[in-house]
Amino acid sequence: MTNIGVTDKILIVEDDRNLLDTIKYNLHKEGYEVATAVDGAQALETARREKPDLIILDVMLPEVSGLEVCRILRKEVTTPILMLTARTEETDKIVGLEIGADDYMTKPFSLRELIARVRAMLRRARMAKIQPEVKGDLLTIGDIRIDIARHQVSKGASPLELTPKEFDLLVFLAGNKGFVFSRDQLLEKVWDYDYTGDTRTVDVHIRWLRQKIEDNPEKPKHLLTVRGTGYKFEE
Repeated sequence: MTNIGVTDKILIVEDDRNLLDTIKYNLHKEGYEVATAVDGAQALETARREKPDLIILDVMLPEVSGLEVCRILRKEVTTPILMLTARTEETDKIVGLEIGADDYMTKPFSLRELIARVRAMLRRARMAKIQPEVKGDLLTIGDIRIDIARHQVSKGASPLELTPKEFDLLVFLAGNKGFVFSRDQLLEKVWDYDYTGDTRTVDVHIRWLRQKIEDNPEKPKHLLTVRGTGYKFEE
């Protein structure tokens, strides 16, 4: 078992029974507890009842679509969501990220890569829940205050609600302010695995982070785009 002392629970939502059973079997082998659902309505019911640590969510589902399930759950919980999409469903990938999915994989996919993604997402989600008794390092940029150890961010007097991935991205860029990072570099450093998919994952998270920390997201002062290269954080 890979999770010594801790048994993470994963909810798989997939209406293809063969694929569902395959993913379930392989996650069980890795030591995870697994719950399953085969349609959107069952997914919502199971997620609320089981309170999983991570959700693997197919886009194309009967009853309620995976996108709608993601939209509803993101209003209720910050549980990491990994969406599964068909290779031709480009719009669904972007929409999924925009409504709160943390990552996506296109079918067909490697089970080894799926497990690697699951491990990385769970590890970062677990780190985000740690609340040490002593104060950690603080980053203060203008009216933005980042408490790295407590995983807390505030703007002025208002606390900000960031997803684990948004927090990781902000800390990395703010902690390396002035340096320009390509999308591939950000995927490697922040997403914690070699990524071979669409780098627009980074663009979507940058856009949502700007909505939360910038006075005017359309004219950002901190999270800047370096045309043709990537992104940087400026004070």
